[in-house]
Amino acid sequence: MAGYGRWSMPRTIAGAALAALLAVGVAASGAVADDLDDQKAQIEDSIESLEGDLEYLDADIQKTAAKLKDYQSQLPAAEAALAEAQGRVQAATDEVSALAARVELAQENKDQIARQIAEDEAKYKDVRKVIGQIATQAYKRGGVSGDLSLILEAASDGDLANGIDLADQAMRSQNAALDRLGQQGATDRNAQARLVAVEEEIVGLKAKADAALAREQAARDEAEESKREVDALVAQTEELTDELAAKRPKIQARLSAQEAEHAAVLADIKARQEKLLREAEAKRKAEEAAARKNGQKSSSGGSSGGSSKPSTSVSGWGLSKPATGGYITSRFGWRPTPAGTIDYGGMGGYVHAGVDWGFGGACGSPIRAAASGEVWFAAMSATSGKKVTISHGVVNGHALATNYHHMSSYVVSVGQHVSRGQVIGYVGTTGNSTGCHLHFETILDGSAVDPLGLL
Repeated sequence: MAGYGRWSMPRTIAGAALAALLAVGVAASGAVADDLDDQKAQIEDSIESLEGDLEYLDADIQKTAAKLKDYQSQLPAAEAALAEAQGRVQAATDEVSALAARVELAQENKDQIARQIAEDEAKYKDVRKVIGQIATQAYKRGGVSGDLSLILEAASDGDLANGIDLADQAMRSQNAALDRLGQQGATDRNAQARLVAVEEEIVGLKAKADAALAREQAARDEAEESKREVDALVAQTEELTDELAAKRPKIQARLSAQEAEHAAVLADIKARQEKLLREAEAKRKAEEAAARKNGQKSSSGGSSGGSSKPSTSVSGWGLSKPATGGYITSRFGWRPTPAGTIDYGGMGGYVHAGVDWGFGGACGSPIRAAASGEVWFAAMSATSGKKVTISHGVVNGHALATNYHHMSSYVVSVGQHVSRGQVIGYVGTTGNSTGCHLHFETILDGSAVDPLGLL
């Protein structure tokens, strides 16, 4: 859809902003917006509104810009998905590390228990060996020999009684050690049970660790896929931005030509309206002079070209809606440049000089004269397509004209007088238009004003 005006759209600076998506660190694990239907609807609404904002561009440029908008809209969700996937990688990595630490600790515990059991077993064997030696010697000699005295480090005088006492003390000492080792043996049997439990724990922990490693790998694969998606979106965004930028000189030249054409049309209308105003003023003065001469009041109301028939659908300017049905798709006024698009005109936006009515994409609805008047223009324009301009004369002290653009056809001719509500053509999409619609303008004293303020 199209209308006259000056163009400008700011260029996307994709570099730093988009590259930041690739530097997303590990984020706290959180769900990406799970209402994908709403998100999709928001993106589609954004792209649909873009068509109105880019109405002065060719359909292929709009299509490219819509793709760009789509990719840009998908980037935040892709970024969030990447951050979440990286968070899962970190969580899985932490789990693997924690399980590995637990396995190591359990293994150390197992080794410690095994060493303690081995040490106690060795001590037990040594004590039993010494006790056996003492008992054997005592049995063979019916007493304690000199050799045993030497073993027990008997007194230097070799007194037998002393030697026996020392042997008894040695036996008692070894038996006490044996008792202690017996008690330790019970402890070691418990330790053996604990050793079995630890070994089972290690097996279980290793199984968990293997599962955690599998989850980590899956998370890494998912993160890599998310990163590839982000990389692709960034690359596509940059490619389309560059593509639109490359077309900028051609588009600027065409927009300049369109702006010049529009200015020439307005200048022509303004000149003719100024003539109407001068003629109306001259007529008013002549009527006043004649009235003074005849002693009568002037009959001039300072208005012409409008119907005197009362109608609830007619505004104070004598205008009625130029089409039945349809809905407003674009209003009059300043239209800021959509974020992320190319600045073609350098003004940050443009003025949409009229109001657009859409008809669900269908052409052919009848277009009616908003008020009675004279057809000033009925021809084909490169920008406006098949268009009609009707002068409604001087209304409320101002020269008023209406423009009807992008018709599929018109059924009036220059110089023809038409009545309010008379069919003058049919809705189309000729000229610089990307869909069936009526672009309607109101020109007041040579300047485009908001039609909704006059209807």
